[in-house]
Order: sequence, then C-alpha cells, then structure tokens
Amino acid sequence: MTSVLDDGEVRRVLAVMAHPDDVDFGAAGTVAGWTDRGIEVAYLMITDGDAGGSDDGITRAELAALRRDEQRAAAKSIGVEDVRYLGYADGSLEATLGLRRDIARVIRQVRPDRVLTQSPDRNYERIHPSHPDHRAVGAAALDAVYPDARNPHAFPELLVDEGLGAWTVREVWLTGGPIVNHVVDVTDRFERKLTALRSHASQVGHLGDELADGLRGWLAATATAAGLPDGRLAEPFQVFSTV
Repeated sequence: MTSVLDDGEVRRVLAVMAHPDDVDFGAAGTVAGWTDRGIEVAYLMITDGDAGGSDDGITRAELAALRRDEQRAAAKSIGVEDVRYLGYADGSLEATLGLRRDIARVIRQVRPDRVLTQSPDRNYERIHPSHPDHRAVGAAALDAVYPDARNPHAFPELLVDEGLGAWTVREVWLTGGPIVNHVVDVTDRFERKLTALRSHASQVGHLGDELADGLRGWLAATATAAGLPDGRLAEPFQVFSTV
C-alpha cells in the first residue's frame, strides 16, 4: 500500500468521471466517508450517459435528462450537492486539448486538494472499467491535473477571460485500473453505496438482487486481497502524489 494524504489535510475533492453512475460503481462508499468527515466533494460528469441503457422507448435527449437527475439523486444520498456536466457525446470521447481545457477550468474553479478519476490504463483482469470513454477521461484528467491546471501559461484564456488562476492538485486517486496500491474499508457504508447505485434505475433497475450480490462479492474479494479481516468490504484505488 502507499502513503496518502490524511483526510484532515483535504478540504475539497473533485471527481471527474465519463458517465453518470461511474463514480458510484467505483467509489461511492469512499466518497460517503469523505463527506461524513466534512470534506467538500464535487462531481464533474463529462457526458450525460445518453448512449447507456437499452430502452428503445425513450429518446437519447430524454435519457440524458433522466441520467442527470439520477446522478443528482445518487450524489445527494452520499452527501454531494455539487454535480456538474460538460455534455460531451457519450461513446466517442477522446483526450483532446479541448477536454483537457474544460477539466482544467473546473479544477481551477473548485480548487481541490484531491482529484478522483478513472484509470487511463486498460485492466485485463476486469475489462468493464476499461471502457474507451473511461480511459479517455482518465488521460485527459491527468493531463489537466499536470501540467494544465497548475501552469499559468496553459490555456491562458482561463486566466485572462475567466479570472481562473493556476491551481495545484496535490493527490490523484484512480479507479478501475490494473494497479491497486490503496483500499478503503467501506463495510459500514455498503448500504449507502447500494442506495446511490440504485438511484441509477435506468441502468441497474433490471438487476434486482444481482446488483447487491455482485457488489458484495467484488468488494469482499478486494478486501481479502488487501489482507483485511473476513467479512470486510473494500473499494480499490491507485493513489499517487502530484507534488
């Protein structure tokens, strides 16, 4: 495992995710712990998730609006009120300069000590977290953290036109990647994680009890691999300092 910032040193966290529900699958239990400790958490969703689901009876515009509402409800259930959207097209994300600028803008607005985002690396052990959108967002978010948000000469229009000065994020947490060097025991917050995920009814409503059973099995395996006692549940991350 690795050294991480003590939560007492963290005032704000920004989660940068490709789709509504990504943060809840990967880290809702951990986020609930942060908000319980008084840390301000903001979400930045790059897309509205309008390509998710299989309901042909709803338009993509209607699905996008629904998924925004679902994410707001999920966030509220674990103490997050600040949920932002960039409105990029679901399913076709690339780590462009424009996406880097848009993420850097929000980093400079929120001024977080810690950024939570998705791994840019493919995970061959668990392929689902390695959706191309996830990897693109992870790559763009990491570039936005370093060097873009902290470099006053990167995207100078952010300072000149919007008054957003440079900001250094001190730590990054990645979800879904092939490397795990830190786990968070979320046993006591499992039900809250499940509540957050069930808010995304358009995506998981058809799973029924399979959702809880699958989550519990995955989190239990993570805890066991990390050497936690039997019966514990944990979320996995790759954590590293950027300073």
